[in-house]
This record gives sequence, C-alpha cells and structure tokens, in this order.
Amino acid sequence: MIRFILLQNRQGKTRLAKYYVPLEDSEKHKVEYEVHRLVVNRDPKFTNFVEFRTHKVIYRRYAGLFFSICVDITDNELAYLECIHLFVEILDHFFSNVCELDLVFNFHKVYLILDEFILAGELQETSKRAIIERMGELEKLE
Repeated sequence: MIRFILLQNRQGKTRLAKYYVPLEDSEKHKVEYEVHRLVVNRDPKFTNFVEFRTHKVIYRRYAGLFFSICVDITDNELAYLECIHLFVEILDHFFSNVCELDLVFNFHKVYLILDEFILAGELQETSKRAIIERMGELEKLE
C-alpha cells in the first residue's frame, strides 16, 4: 500500500503531497523534511529505493523535481518506480512538456490526474491511454 506521495523541488518546497494514511499536520511537515533530506543528499550512483522508518521510499528525480512514494516494506520497488515514470509521462502529455510552474498553477488538475491513477493508496489504473482519455472527458465537462 502507498503511504504517501510527495513532489518536492531541490530546495525542499513541497509541490504536491497526498497522504493515504492519517497523520497530524506537524507529523506531515516532519515527514516531508525527512524525506527531502534523505533523497536530496543521496548519491546518484545508489539505487532509488531507501528504507524510511518502517517503510520504503521509492523516488526518482525529473529535472528539478523529486517524485517520492512511500510504500510498505514488502511491496515491489520496480513496480512503483514504473508508477512514478507513468505519472510523469501522463503529466507530460497532459501539460505538453510539464514544468514545476504547471504543478503550482494547475494543482487541482494534478490532483485529479493522481486520483485517476491511484485510489486509496493502491494503483487503480495503469493504462496511460485510459487515463488520458478519462482526463479528456473531464476537460470537456468544464
């Protein structure tokens, strides 16, 4: 199960945070800080998986953003690494070459894409085409 998803820039500013387990606000800020410190200071030669408390953080850096997913210790790391890549591909297709400003000014659309992709901490849809078609349908309604 996915515990949380974080999108953070190199300076540690959180651009997207979605939690699938209940946490207090102070604990959320602490987790965001710890994950950022853990991911940014890690040597690029190492794997993109790191143990975090009693869970695992799978992360990937795209341009200036770090996409981090915290999952159970027994979950498949490569599946979630592929999940991050698919999420970035969908964002890239939807925003036509996505950048950090797209995430800031269109955060509601990013959360909508994430909700189409992941439901209650589990992967719901893995088809890029299906998600993009669904987003197209929702765009027509607006």
